[in-house]
Amino acid sequence: MKYVVILPDGASDEPLEQLNGRTPLEAADIPNADWVSRNGALGRLVTIPEGFTPATDVGTLSLFGYDPARYYSGRAPLEAAAQGLDCSDDGIIFRCNFVTVLDGCMTDFTAGHIAQEESDRLIADLNSLFADDKMTFHAGVSYRNLLIMENCDGADLVCQPPHDIPDQPVAQHRPRGGAAERIESVMTRAARLMEGHEINRVRRSKGINPVTGIWLWGQGRPTELVPFQELYGCRGAVITGVDIIRGLAVSMGMKLIDVPGATGYIDTNYQGKGEAALAALDEYDMVVVHVEAADEAGHMGDADEKVLALERIDRHITGPLLDAVRRHDEWRILVAADHPTPVSTKAHSSVPPQFCYAGSGIEAAAGLPFSEPAAEAAGLFVNPGHSMIRRFMHR
Repeated sequence: MKYVVILPDGASDEPLEQLNGRTPLEAADIPNADWVSRNGALGRLVTIPEGFTPATDVGTLSLFGYDPARYYSGRAPLEAAAQGLDCSDDGIIFRCNFVTVLDGCMTDFTAGHIAQEESDRLIADLNSLFADDKMTFHAGVSYRNLLIMENCDGADLVCQPPHDIPDQPVAQHRPRGGAAERIESVMTRAARLMEGHEINRVRRSKGINPVTGIWLWGQGRPTELVPFQELYGCRGAVITGVDIIRGLAVSMGMKLIDVPGATGYIDTNYQGKGEAALAALDEYDMVVVHVEAADEAGHMGDADEKVLALERIDRHITGPLLDAVRRHDEWRILVAADHPTPVSTKAHSSVPPQFCYAGSGIEAAAGLPFSEPAAEAAGLFVNPGHSMIRRFMHR
């Protein structure tokens, strides 16, 4: 059996006035995802269990068949796995965003999708600043970096994800509990470093918002996942442009395939991802393609860009893979969102997203297109969400 899994991050949304009352999925021209939906199972699933913050890490754990209540220990440890990073027994790993805070509000949780060379330089300068403080910063992709802090009390520490507070005052979302005072001190010292930094002088001269500081969140300690092949008897490969999914792939024991130009943004190399997936399909039982672009468009509040992202995924990834996998004697294909990222709020939502799958041994059920209203009308509701993968794989 050959399996294809396509994960359009944050694809789910709400009806929008600028799209004439349609969701981005309804407005998008996605004939291939619609074919899967019309010719197989369509429904909704609970990817974010009660008590969890809606995010890609929790949602994708569910989609891969891992119960977040059992396996989730924080976003940062999963991203650290992508870089082969670990911490001491008394250490904590944090996600470290470069951000822009203006007039006390979270203006941009990506610092304008900071260029890699700028990010790398700032990480080096942060390591110099905190050289004597038992902590190490590690560069990731663009604004997505890591901090490993030794001798840190993570008990009851609450850190708000910056992408969940767009345009909101940051004062009411500061760290609390546990090592909050230490975290605040690190963020304050980093902000002072940024104030007169040469990178910001150049950015201001070009009319670009400055990098005003860092935001620490997603903390946790490493955890071990049972290998995906051990659970489901399936050798898998993963294609993605973001460290959280890269880390999940490594933690699950799946092959990680790098694609040049896979940026984790709206300008990602859609065609390159599709071509790499086609090549991997010959070697692996399952090929997973994760695309961040729709999520980023949601965070930007840009409905048109979200529609374009969904159409590019369908044209360059879903379509070619659907054609290729159907040539095999036994095959199945799944298209699923990890969580909604509504354009109207620019933040993640816990509302159950939609999924569809088709292939060998799967009968057409609702015969409806791939969209939020159609998924609700189809009536299939999977809770807990981590049980969906067994339905799809029939295991």
